[in-house]
Amino acid sequence: MQYRYSFIFVTFICLLCFAVQAVAQEPVILYSGTPKNYEIGGISVEGVTNYEDYVLIGLSGLSVGQTITVPGEEITQAIRRYWRHGLFSNVQITAEKIVDNKIYLKIKLAQRPRISDIRYNGVKKSERQDLELKLGLVKGSQITPNLIDRAKTLIKRYFDDKGFKNAEVTIVQRDDTDNENQILVDVNIDKKEKVKVNQITIVGNEAIKTSKLKRVMKKTNEKGKLLNLFRTKKFVNENYEADKQLIIDKYNELGYRDALIVTDSVTNYDNRTVDVFLKIEEGDKYFIRNIAWVGNTLYPSDQLNYILRMKKGDVYNQKLLDERITTDDDAIGNLYYNNGYLFYTLDPVEVNIVGDSIDLEMRISEGRQATINKIKINGNDRLYENVVRRELRTLPGALFSKEDLMRSMREMQQMGHFDPENIQPDIQPDQVNGTVDIGYDLVSKANDQVEFSAGWGQTGIIGKLSLKFTNFSIGNLVKKTDNYRGILPQGDGQTLTISGQTNADYYQSYSISFFDPWFGGKRPNSFSVSAFFSLQSDISSNYFNSAYLNNVYNNYYGSYGGYGSYNYGYNSYENYYDPDKSIKMFGLSIGWGKRLKWPDDYFTLSAELSYQKYILSEWIYFPVTNGNCNNISLGITLNRSSIDNPIFPRTGSEFTFSVQATPPYSLFDGVDYGKYDLSNQNDVNKMHKWVEFHKWKFKSKTYTALSDAKKTPVIMTRVEYGLLGHYNKSKRSPFETFDVGGDGMTGYSSYATESVALRGYENSSLTPNGAMGYAYSRLGLELRYPLMLEPTTSIYVSGFLEAGNAWSDVSKFNPFDLKRSAGVGVRIFLPMIGMMGIDWAYGFDKVFGSRQYSGSQLHFILGQEF
Repeated sequence: MQYRYSFIFVTFICLLCFAVQAVAQEPVILYSGTPKNYEIGGISVEGVTNYEDYVLIGLSGLSVGQTITVPGEEITQAIRRYWRHGLFSNVQITAEKIVDNKIYLKIKLAQRPRISDIRYNGVKKSERQDLELKLGLVKGSQITPNLIDRAKTLIKRYFDDKGFKNAEVTIVQRDDTDNENQILVDVNIDKKEKVKVNQITIVGNEAIKTSKLKRVMKKTNEKGKLLNLFRTKKFVNENYEADKQLIIDKYNELGYRDALIVTDSVTNYDNRTVDVFLKIEEGDKYFIRNIAWVGNTLYPSDQLNYILRMKKGDVYNQKLLDERITTDDDAIGNLYYNNGYLFYTLDPVEVNIVGDSIDLEMRISEGRQATINKIKINGNDRLYENVVRRELRTLPGALFSKEDLMRSMREMQQMGHFDPENIQPDIQPDQVNGTVDIGYDLVSKANDQVEFSAGWGQTGIIGKLSLKFTNFSIGNLVKKTDNYRGILPQGDGQTLTISGQTNADYYQSYSISFFDPWFGGKRPNSFSVSAFFSLQSDISSNYFNSAYLNNVYNNYYGSYGGYGSYNYGYNSYENYYDPDKSIKMFGLSIGWGKRLKWPDDYFTLSAELSYQKYILSEWIYFPVTNGNCNNISLGITLNRSSIDNPIFPRTGSEFTFSVQATPPYSLFDGVDYGKYDLSNQNDVNKMHKWVEFHKWKFKSKTYTALSDAKKTPVIMTRVEYGLLGHYNKSKRSPFETFDVGGDGMTGYSSYATESVALRGYENSSLTPNGAMGYAYSRLGLELRYPLMLEPTTSIYVSGFLEAGNAWSDVSKFNPFDLKRSAGVGVRIFLPMIGMMGIDWAYGFDKVFGSRQYSGSQLHFILGQEF
């Protein structure tokens, strides 16, 4: 009996195990069988832990309660959706169980690994930074085959553009043993050698010589040719395609409207060079037979023909046609745009071709005039809105004008508070209502400047601190406002400059100035006021040395360090400080300026009334050694500036003509200065109690861009002349003379002279002690190229030719007697510091019969001269 119970128990357990196994086993779906419809009773997900289940289920497109066919398209589409996302390396959808007509699904996913680190091998730091921005490979993101393929393509394209046509790219994935389900990505790049052009072969050309066609190609040039010395020789496919179009454009310019490149090929000459072959079919040369205007009601056909500058019998120049219609400043399009016709269109149609002659029909749709509806300014976080708007020429309610639009952009560039390279207009025309909305997208940049420097001179440490605040608001000093930066009110675009330079007892100099470009806020009338004080004492004669005599002006007026040999061996500078020998200077000035409307509104007229007082005591470095000298003068300046960018101008010009004069005391004081003995120091001291002179200066610069690109070479020309005259030939002023030669920095704090740069010669070498400059000339030609034009930093390099000279007598002025030089340099603009640079120049001519002060010279530049 006992055995029977045991047998029954064992049999029961076996049957129970079989039942459990039958329940746990997933149902088998026969894909060869008849499809059945089921309602989804539930969906579960496994294999992914960092996403919620409902998110993953939502990706499938399946939902509980949905009726699907098994086997059927719904499951297949769900799997495809997962693969399309690229986030998973394995996807399965199985039937967990089937109860009656309900099916319970399980989605099994294997997540692709994430990137823990990316390493670039075989590239420079700058190239790595560029690739990081382009590729989109980011730490923490999931790696997919598409991402890898895209990265390889972008890397190849990047190096193709740099001339590395044969670059090889491999991307290796390695498991990160320290982090689960993460990988290390190695981007291995073998750039190989740059691919250059060995030879360009052109056939089929008869109208244009092969050599000229090769010059038409700007960026595809043969290596090893002298004419291509300064042109790129690397082969870049994108540039090659553009150069092919330039060839066609050249033929179109000469009337060959049917010209085309029948075939072309690029073949490897060796591992580093390629051969380029072009076959051209020129076609016939065409001429204009008739030009007819259709649709013009505002301007007569004769006027439009005059502006077009093309007539019957002219070569059919398609480049000139496009320029005269669209791109030139005085193009027909601008005639309409500047008068409000924003919706105007002009379509030149070739209506008839007979032989080599073409009839053009100029079809114009003038449309209605567009009125400006709204002006939006975006990105301004520095100035009050009205400070920016007052510079605009585009005003709500006024007719649209392209000229006003471009001028508004220029005025905002000149303000200095926004990146001039990134001021973009957003024009939104509404043809139905005849209006246009204009938005100006601005990028603010810091414009305040701080200069802190220290140097060691013969009398110890010299320190300078200069603060320039370009967004000051004097109005906010007297009214409560939250618009402060630290303790300074801001927002009105005014300039406040505070500067101090000192060596304690020996030398002190302090200045403060204020400038408001819109005094009163309603009209562009400027107002300025400034004041300064300086004190310099001499060195005791017991410690005098020749090095000090040669460099005292440079050390304490032009730079902050010391030059020459100094003897500090046994004593401190206080022991050779001599307070009985000194020069004190006080100065005040007040200025006013006005923007003119004639001849055009690029002109400004300004006046400045200034007073300087000089108190000299035993000062042996100047013609006046003792006494007080007073200088009251009125300066009038006429200025015109139309440059497009204050930091790196490409177009426009700057012209300045100024006259500064004192009262002619000698004409009415009744003193016969001819009787004064200039060798008698007392007579010289008395003569200049009231300084008198009249000073005339002319300065000009022009800028010409050599292409339309943002980074384009620019030619700058310079012409300067200056004359210092007198009312009485026996009373020539020793003040306000010209100090010529060198970097032009030494006179920034000078009390008696105006410094004029002439690179390639030592500072003041053309006007040494005893040879004061009463006239000067300076000519220059400079080629500039920008390396970087960013809101935080602007850098450009230059090569220059200069010529100039100085004369101690105006009657000896000779504009053809010039000292010549040439050199190269670099300029760096940092918003907090300003412009600084270094130049190397070589002076070719002797100075006073000696080459001691010319030849190879290195110049350090601080500030941006006119």
